[in-house]
Amino acid sequence: MSFFAILCALLIEQVRPLASDNPAARAALAWTRWTSRNFDAGKPHHGWVAWSLAVGVPSLLALGLHWLLMLTLGAPFALIWSVGVLYVTLGFRQFSHHFTEIRDALDVGDEALARSLLARWQRVDAEELPRSEIVRHVIEYSVIAAHRHVLGVLAWFSLGALLGLGPAGAVFYRMSEFVGRYWAYKHNAMSQPASVAVQQAADRAWTVIDWLPARITALGFAVVGSFEEAVDAWRNDARNFPGVNDGVILAATSGALNVRLGGEQLRSSRPVADALLDLDPAGASMPAGGGTSGREPEPAHLRSVVGLVWRSVVLWMLLLALLTLARLLG
Repeated sequence: MSFFAILCALLIEQVRPLASDNPAARAALAWTRWTSRNFDAGKPHHGWVAWSLAVGVPSLLALGLHWLLMLTLGAPFALIWSVGVLYVTLGFRQFSHHFTEIRDALDVGDEALARSLLARWQRVDAEELPRSEIVRHVIEYSVIAAHRHVLGVLAWFSLGALLGLGPAGAVFYRMSEFVGRYWAYKHNAMSQPASVAVQQAADRAWTVIDWLPARITALGFAVVGSFEEAVDAWRNDARNFPGVNDGVILAATSGALNVRLGGEQLRSSRPVADALLDLDPAGASMPAGGGTSGREPEPAHLRSVVGLVWRSVVLWMLLLALLTLARLLG
């Protein structure tokens, strides 16, 4: 059933993508605000209580509705519920329009527009970036966004479905990523900043939760890209990125495409504003790294990134289809 749920969600999302300020995103933001406002008292155990409520309640709600539909209306309605949850949590179109606009600007040689689009997307200062650095940053942000919006969600949804948890795994993964990103953003706001306790709880939980999905994504990139180079970069260059999990993904991407990634990070220019647009995944908080080997980034690599991600998704779907077929025949 998980194969059909993912397939339907991806097809619907391609036809009718969600806006960034959709009702589900607003509800997640309101719920995260409420938990931090009422449970963030600054102590370590308060941080874990706030995180557990912010992430656990939506996940349990998704699980409860799945089981309720299974017991009362049957598997077809539970499948529809899974498709709806995946439509909200899974999808390229929630971030790919930024990537496409920048790529198109570079294709026509309008580097000034590309810099402006990159600065608006990630709220960074990109005025003096050379062409190769524009491409590098776009690749890095896009690959991490693709992992968090698509491949990581696929991993947790598939694991949850295998354990009979329905779409709860997808909700758990996306909410874990969201609350950590929101509290890091809120900490930098001038009014009512998030405490260090909730940030540490969210960061530690996210490192554990994303550990396996990040390595599955890196392995998928190696399989559908240049395997030997990707594995070699993963082994030798992942440590160049302070982010344990993001470094694995970026190093594998570098090897799979033979492109240089990592280096000096852009300065954030995020305004102190409370808007969903300021909460895009893979934002300017991505740490700087020492860099990898490979060719200098070129606009052609942007199309290679698209192919790499899509081939990874096809690989996922093929594996799920084989498992579904084996279950039906067994």
